[in-house]
Amino acid sequence: MAPSGTRAAPTLSREGIVTGNTYDKYSTPNPFARALMRGFERSLDELLAVAAPASALDVGCGEGVVVHRWARQRPSTRFVGIDLEEDSIQAGWDRHRAPNLEYRTMAAEALPFADGEFELASAIEVLEHLPHPERALAEMARCARGHLLVSVPREPLWRALNVARGAYWGALGNTPGHLNHWSRRSFAELLSRHGELRALRSPFPWTMALVRL
Repeated sequence: MAPSGTRAAPTLSREGIVTGNTYDKYSTPNPFARALMRGFERSLDELLAVAAPASALDVGCGEGVVVHRWARQRPSTRFVGIDLEEDSIQAGWDRHRAPNLEYRTMAAEALPFADGEFELASAIEVLEHLPHPERALAEMARCARGHLLVSVPREPLWRALNVARGAYWGALGNTPGHLNHWSRRSFAELLSRHGELRALRSPFPWTMALVRL
């Protein structure tokens, strides 16, 4: 279930990939959705604190909301956020600046960073949008020497909740742009290929994992 917000329609990158959908969950005024987001952000922040990276790469950072919050929380940590070229994304970067945060435009499946350049690589609500999620995860694992921090919608719960609220009925509740779907178990299996599953969280209705590489 995508909490309600302000975006009116799916947005496409220059590559034709859906980079956003009808709902902006980070700025929604809906009190129920805001409660869900507090649980989501609390779990994310707790897992980031466990990893305690000195440097972090955020893959698919969108408008920069999450990586900007992290940069403000951890001013001594180097953060790099990457995403595709799309007007609303780059406009968001202009609004979410920090001295220890830089943004770059690139695809997740071919990262130009050195092996182990970062202590942590994250992908927050990204893998479900990618045509080749395994390739992106492999690149993230190559660039990170410590941890992966990843979240995805929990399926089939996500689609069932969309149907229950009357959204995306024609697509059986599938949010526009969601190409991949993982249950809690299948997501854990996917990530365990890259290392030790250090923590698996289920803030409703997401699945979130911290993997020690």
